[in-house]
Amino acid sequence: MTPVLTFFNNKGGVGKTSLVYHAAWMLSALDHTVLVVDLDPQANLTAAFLDEDTLADLWNDQASSSGRTIHQCVAPLTKVGDVGDPELQRPADGLYLLPGDLALSGFEDLLSTEWPNCLGSTNLYRAFRVITAFWQVVQKGAGQSGADIVLVDVGPSLGAINRSALIATDFVAVPLAADLFSRQGLRNLGPTLRRWRDDWKKRRGNWAEPDFDLPTGDMRPIGYLIQQHGVRLSRPVKAYDRWARQMPAEYSRSVLGEETPATALDPQADEHCIATVKHYRSLVPLAQDARKPIFSLSAGDGALGSHAVAARGAFHDFRALVENLLQRTHAASAAAERPRSAAPPAGPV
Repeated sequence: MTPVLTFFNNKGGVGKTSLVYHAAWMLSALDHTVLVVDLDPQANLTAAFLDEDTLADLWNDQASSSGRTIHQCVAPLTKVGDVGDPELQRPADGLYLLPGDLALSGFEDLLSTEWPNCLGSTNLYRAFRVITAFWQVVQKGAGQSGADIVLVDVGPSLGAINRSALIATDFVAVPLAADLFSRQGLRNLGPTLRRWRDDWKKRRGNWAEPDFDLPTGDMRPIGYLIQQHGVRLSRPVKAYDRWARQMPAEYSRSVLGEETPATALDPQADEHCIATVKHYRSLVPLAQDARKPIFSLSAGDGALGSHAVAARGAFHDFRALVENLLQRTHAASAAAERPRSAAPPAGPV
């Protein structure tokens, strides 16, 4: 099965969707084949990849056999059908997208209803088919595209949609902002991941001889990323620094369930910090208008002078970020049956 990496935080506004978008483009640029899946009912990631005319066509498609969005793939389960085959978008060579859909929020009630039924004694097929629907579609899409990794974007919630999305996940990266809300979000996220993992293990064990493959639901955390929303000469301002230095201890305690350090650490010295992500300021609207990642902006897109220099620097930044992500997913897989080893310290991005 193709490994699935989900970017997850129940606190919004942390740059999660932008990270998935840029990581996907960078993986493609580095000759990886990547499938991007938008499981956020707000579908912001899909809107970053596709223009409005394409979106209108996708979301107006009422064909019962269509699998052009994630909702269209799972919608047959709300009646008497089965999981559909996805029709992927291809924004670039080696880059595939399974679009999101605002209608996906309507699938949450069914996921909530079938969750307790996975612990039943009869008719387990339908309950497990519904709960694992995202995983089934994701792996079908990975098989179609030949992807060597799947990146998933989810919304900022702890509801049934994200629970099923995380069941379909091998690895979790946690985007953070340097603020009070992100710290509190970690206190919710860590226990929730452990509970979902344990609850899924019980349900999976309840079906001794499943009729189809089931995800393992490992959802192993591989680290966190901090958005530098305020930087001067690449150094954090005081407000940023105050909260950023609390994240290593909070992540260690809340997400990993480990003993916390005696004092707060600089995230860049923390083995669990994947990267500190720069705020690219005026490059962002240029990239949105051009519908491309900031590191691909050219003079024709308005990236002149200092903008051009920043765009070139962003390429190296995001290359280091995705290489770190890949290294951590490989290390997590190798260490699944033994104590976790230290990861290399993060550099600024």
